[in-house]
Amino acid sequence: MLNFLRRFTELGRGQNEKPSAAAALRRSAPASARTGSAGEEAAAELLSRMGWTILARNWRSRHLELDIVAEERGVLVFVEVKTRAHGSLQSPHEALTPVKQERLGRAAQAWLDAHHAWERPCRFDLVCVTSRQGTYHTELIRNVIEYGDQSPRHSLGRRDTSWQPW
Repeated sequence: MLNFLRRFTELGRGQNEKPSAAAALRRSAPASARTGSAGEEAAAELLSRMGWTILARNWRSRHLELDIVAEERGVLVFVEVKTRAHGSLQSPHEALTPVKQERLGRAAQAWLDAHHAWERPCRFDLVCVTSRQGTYHTELIRNVIEYGDQSPRHSLGRRDTSWQPW
């Protein structure tokens, strides 16, 4: 399938103009997926302009996903990106439900396990992206998830590192 897409998108193009198969798949994706991908790209650009180091994008472990894992001044930042069209009924920050927050915590655990990074300080941030006629407005909200509550619902860690947000 990818070879077909690659050959199909290369037909009629100049030698210097060869889009990737991923670009062809993005163009054929539903509008909501294209909007989400563009929002994640805008968020990554924002963080890079702020001097953050992007460590991973769309990192997956089984059914868990982290949109962006970044580093800011030695702190790991798990960044959730929520993109909505201007005038949407739900704002981007309203889409970060308690269930989604719990899944992000489990995904962060998986990332820390996979990278042997339990000793690193970390936090959860949210980038809200609003799209309007092909332009994207980004807003960063720091420390969007607080795990100071030590109730069983929030004791996510299998590690006993006191600084961790859970």
